[in-house]
Amino acid sequence: MAEEKRNLLGPYIPTGNLVQEIVQQGKLTWNLLMDARVPLLTKIIPFAALAYLISPVDVLPDIFLGLGQLDDIAIVLMGLRLFLEFSPADVVREHLRRIASQGHWSVDVPEDKGKDDVIDGQFRAE
Repeated sequence: MAEEKRNLLGPYIPTGNLVQEIVQQGKLTWNLLMDARVPLLTKIIPFAALAYLISPVDVLPDIFLGLGQLDDIAIVLMGLRLFLEFSPADVVREHLRRIASQGHWSVDVPEDKGKDDVIDGQFRAE
């Protein structure tokens, strides 16, 4: 049973294969864009990041080799991360579970824990 994890882009289910995980997050983003339960304002975020990418206005001009492209990549990655974070968590989990079950791997995505859950532990200062 694999558990949901997070990386620079957001939630994913580890498969042990970086390519599958990138494809999984691409499918998750696409499915959330097509889902009516995700608010319209949230759906604007990835398109705003892409608009920045093709815009002639740049924080770091592309004439600085490496740095100019790095800020473009950072904006796109932050836009995708914000989109996944602002999407309803239950909808994200539903799509993630469905995508994982359609893949070549099988997982159980943990249900969202309630606020009443208690974690018991001990602390000893020496």
